[in-house]
Amino acid sequence: MLKAKRVVLHSRPGKNGHPVPEDFRVEETVKPSELKEGEVLVRTLYLSVDPYMRCRMNDDTGADYLLPWRLEEPVDGGGVGIVEASKNKALSFGSIVTSFNWRWQSYDVMNGSLLHKVNPEMVNGHLSYFLGAVGMPGLTALLGVREKGHATPGTNQTMVVSGAAGACGSIAGQIGRLDGCERVVGICGSDQKCQTLVTELGFTSAINYKKGDISSALKEHCPKGIDIYFDNVGGPISDAVISQMNTDGHVILCGQISQYNKDVPYPPPLSEDTQDSLRFKNITRERFVVLNYMEKHKEGLLQLSHWVKTGQIKVLETVVNGIENMGDAFCSMMTGGNVGKQIVKISD
Repeated sequence: MLKAKRVVLHSRPGKNGHPVPEDFRVEETVKPSELKEGEVLVRTLYLSVDPYMRCRMNDDTGADYLLPWRLEEPVDGGGVGIVEASKNKALSFGSIVTSFNWRWQSYDVMNGSLLHKVNPEMVNGHLSYFLGAVGMPGLTALLGVREKGHATPGTNQTMVVSGAAGACGSIAGQIGRLDGCERVVGICGSDQKCQTLVTELGFTSAINYKKGDISSALKEHCPKGIDIYFDNVGGPISDAVISQMNTDGHVILCGQISQYNKDVPYPPPLSEDTQDSLRFKNITRERFVVLNYMEKHKEGLLQLSHWVKTGQIKVLETVVNGIENMGDAFCSMMTGGNVGKQIVKISD
């Protein structure tokens, strides 16, 4: 029997509550050393924490494609690991694998059919990138911009990204620039993040929403109005952005993190003024779910890999070490403590 550490959901914060690290508990478990046909033993290298996980902490996630985590059962999400032993013909010892349903465990026995073998050369050996820029957040950014944003080179478009220093927003803004937007303006929560967006990621400018009046700042940074809005946060910030959008603009409805601790439907209801802006200006605002575009994932990952390897996309990460810090990392990410993708390193 193999000893392992795992993280279970110890308590639910409630629909209107804020998650705390104590909602998660680390415990020891044992895994059988004998594998069944088709199974592999994996050692976890990196685990992901993401905003959507807040919904899984509730009894009802509010989304038909997301199951709630069960109390006192292992939490799961995106993970990357290495095969330590195998009885699966497709996965040999040393294979690097990833999954969207990786249990928060230091070691695990998994059915090989649930794992996707990846090539480390796609990320120049930075295996954690499979959980970020060349993984689900990167695909969400790419397909969100391409499917819902309608960037058109040569038309002098202005794109605004909220939550711009996060895993998805930081990539989405760079893709907007690569796809031909004249101006890309990020919204985030600190002067340091603003500086990073401009100096490291190539955003035209950035706004700290915690300082001053955001409507005035948007008018200053978007003098020609706003054509494309990559919305990661919702709430008053999104109301302010949409009010300054141009006719026939597009809202990419990616996330609403400012509303995730409130008992409201998803997407949350909009104010009457915002609804009027959308209607009168013929602005599209459609819910975007990356899982609805599975047939485009392979091509999308190859494009993201190319951009990362050539330096056209810069990758930012905040890395925490140790499975015992999963709860802290998740709660920090939910309150904007990360720059770029929040990653937890489990082993070397």
